[in-house]
Amino acid sequence: MIRSMTAFAHCESSTPQGKISWEIRTVNHRYLDVSIRLPEEFRAQENAFRQSIQNRLQRGKLEASLRYTSGVGEDTSIVINEPLARALIIACRQIEAITDTPDPLKAVDILRWPGVTQDTPPDLESLAEQATDLLADALDDLLATREREGARLGEFIDQRCDQIAEIIVRIRKRRPEIIQGIREKINKRIEDLDITPDNNRLEQELVMLAQRLDIDEELDRLMAHLDEITNVLERNEPIGRRLDFLMQELNREANTLASKSNDADTTQAAVDLKVLIEQMREQIQNIE
Repeated sequence: MIRSMTAFAHCESSTPQGKISWEIRTVNHRYLDVSIRLPEEFRAQENAFRQSIQNRLQRGKLEASLRYTSGVGEDTSIVINEPLARALIIACRQIEAITDTPDPLKAVDILRWPGVTQDTPPDLESLAEQATDLLADALDDLLATREREGARLGEFIDQRCDQIAEIIVRIRKRRPEIIQGIREKINKRIEDLDITPDNNRLEQELVMLAQRLDIDEELDRLMAHLDEITNVLERNEPIGRRLDFLMQELNREANTLASKSNDADTTQAAVDLKVLIEQMREQIQNIE
């Protein structure tokens, strides 16, 4: 399954303790580079989160953000800081005695004092489990997106490989015509010079020239690389680096083809090959 390295995923879940959400984005990278941003409540789980990601992905620069908003759970009881509340009551009575202006102390006023009421601490173990499960869902969504994008990249590469194969076939058909054209051009020059050539020597020179211009080996290697690309695309593993290597080999053969070219059509065909190879190489940079 071909996977792109460019994707985005967002998953959130509401729990009695609040809302948890993961946001993950990935772009192409030579290796797997993971960056995670976490609230303070989840710092202890960073290594576990990182390991979960590394178990699912092989390449790409990944940025993951976990957000947590606390909420009111099923337990709505209020925890009172009794020592502070008692101290406030005593202080208020002392002030009343000093000022000789008694004023009934209201309980709600005490509750408004900072620190008198305390929040119930969250169940961090339960939150960690929920965040781990939600991360798995987000990674599933991310991988599904990468596979959909990878399928489109695979179709693009197949199309370019077919076009390259057509160019190779066209070049092969042109080779006999090119060799015959060279022979006719040499014979025409001999006729213009009005000399009697040594036919044996002439044939030897033509054979040597044909060998120097022979591109069958380059064309065979180009086809072999196309076959290998087809095989690689069917593998169920990360294939981006192997495809990138094959692009380098295709480009090398196209360069050799251009250097041996001795007619405009073959030169243009070599240029067309390099354009198609470069188009594939750019897309392959995004394949895991």
